[in-house]
Amino acid sequence: MRVVIAGVAGVGKSTILDIIKKNTNYDIINFGTLMFEMAREINLVKNRDELRKLAIDTQINLQKKASAAIGKMDNVVIDTHVTIKTPDGYWPGLPEWVIRELKVSSYFLIETDPQLIKSRRDADKSRSRDNDTVNDIREHQEVNRYYAAAYSIYTGATVSYVDNVEGKPDIAAQNIVRRLMSHD
Repeated sequence: MRVVIAGVAGVGKSTILDIIKKNTNYDIINFGTLMFEMAREINLVKNRDELRKLAIDTQINLQKKASAAIGKMDNVVIDTHVTIKTPDGYWPGLPEWVIRELKVSSYFLIETDPQLIKSRRDADKSRSRDNDTVNDIREHQEVNRYYAAAYSIYTGATVSYVDNVEGKPDIAAQNIVRRLMSHD
């Protein structure tokens, strides 16, 4: 089974994924990291944050290569973004050519309070992020819901919204683990 776990930057997805990794036999594959490694190999980018600023056709080619590789794996959690906010607007993180290869059975959207996300982003000096407002973050989470619903219609996969309550990522992770174990 292949599932997608997604959320906006700063939502706490990495913490939740660490807990899932310790409690399941699923491999965690970060879609963006795989794309970054492929792009770096051919000297297109120096850091991961540059990926979303590449020409759209270049991003599409990287997505196709990454999804083809992941589509051959079983029992995998795909750590990715439902949408990518670009200078031109929101771009699907999982367009048709990616979904076709991945054959995802469930989408999990990690969400939390936009003000908390803003605070986490402001404190994280290790990344080069856009200076989104709380309203920008709220909008991005809403747009993610719309896109996830569209992906589900196209693929027949379920969509679950998982609230990452501050200080309790284990609760969010266990909700996902229960779902994963029920399908094994």
